[in-house]
Amino acid sequence: EMEVKKSRFIGYATHVDSWPDAQRVLQDIKNKHPKARHWCIGYQGGADPVNERSSDDGEPSGTAGAPIIAAIRAEALSDTLCVVVRYFGGIKLGTGGLIRAYGGAARLVLKDAPVIICLPRSSVTLTVDASYVGVIYDTIGKVGGAVMEEAYGADGSLTVTLTCETNQVDRFESGLKDATSGIVSFHCRS
Repeated sequence: EMEVKKSRFIGYATHVDSWPDAQRVLQDIKNKHPKARHWCIGYQGGADPVNERSSDDGEPSGTAGAPIIAAIRAEALSDTLCVVVRYFGGIKLGTGGLIRAYGGAARLVLKDAPVIICLPRSSVTLTVDASYVGVIYDTIGKVGGAVMEEAYGADGSLTVTLTCETNQVDRFESGLKDATSGIVSFHCRS
């Protein structure tokens, strides 16, 4: 929270999975601050700038949402909603003052927000003789994989579907081929 010429600017930042999630969070913040004058936002969905959204919520165009988005970009964040709530203090701040106030409140809250690092994951399906079950699960553990499904076939085969970090797929495949002398069917979807 910061005060500029008797106006209070309160920043919120949170991880969101989608624009509908962001809208729900915004509504919760509006409910928490029903007497505020403005609830301005910056939203970055994913790493693609096409998924950016912002709102000046009645402030002059470009004075609130754009500086909030700029603060999100400066921190290199994605899947993020930043809301700056303004309680008007009776003194107009002008274009530059609004840009500094909204951008400053956004930077302040984003600087102190915990960051979650999310690495891309891939889905992997493999089929191997069931006698390799121990080796398979040991290799899955080494790459931090998470088993989603397992099925034993009538022919003595084992099919496992799992997810692992995309940057671990090559290591996983190489480890499996070494451990099974190349007798493994391996399919990866990113």
